[in-house]
Amino acid sequence: MIRAYIMVFLVEKVDWSSASQRLIELREKVFILEWQVPRECEFDELDRQAVHIILSNQKGEAIATARLTQDGEIGRVAIRIGYRNLTVYKKIFSVLVEHARQNNIQRIALSCNIASVDHHTRLGFRPTGQAFMEAGVARQIMSCPIGRFKLPDVTQLH
Repeated sequence: MIRAYIMVFLVEKVDWSSASQRLIELREKVFILEWQVPRECEFDELDRQAVHIILSNQKGEAIATARLTQDGEIGRVAIRIGYRNLTVYKKIFSVLVEHARQNNIQRIALSCNIASVDHHTRLGFRPTGQAFMEAGVARQIMSCPIGRFKLPDVTQLH
């Protein structure tokens, strides 16, 4: 007997003004409580301008979120424990990359840990700007043309 379980999600594209409470709640659980990111580093002015997605499970519970800024940076990828799997990551990135295409964004950018720069370079990403510190972690913005976008090392993103 072969059993297959299909993960079904409700995917919502939202903006900060309509869904900030839900976005804050989920990102606080993942980044502030679990990862110990200082609150002042987690929320910024880009939240108000970005498009956000929320994935909810069959019970209607928000399980994941991420944002796409107007200049094509995907970030603030927050996924609850128990849902961190390739299916969820692929869904998040596919929705945001499709939104970028529909809005004529030509390049996708990511903020990754310095340790994963070589990995992302092999995927076709290139460093953009100088490395920087965020919440005590050395980071680098990496970007690539949207047509060459491949799923990044999701363990190294924020």
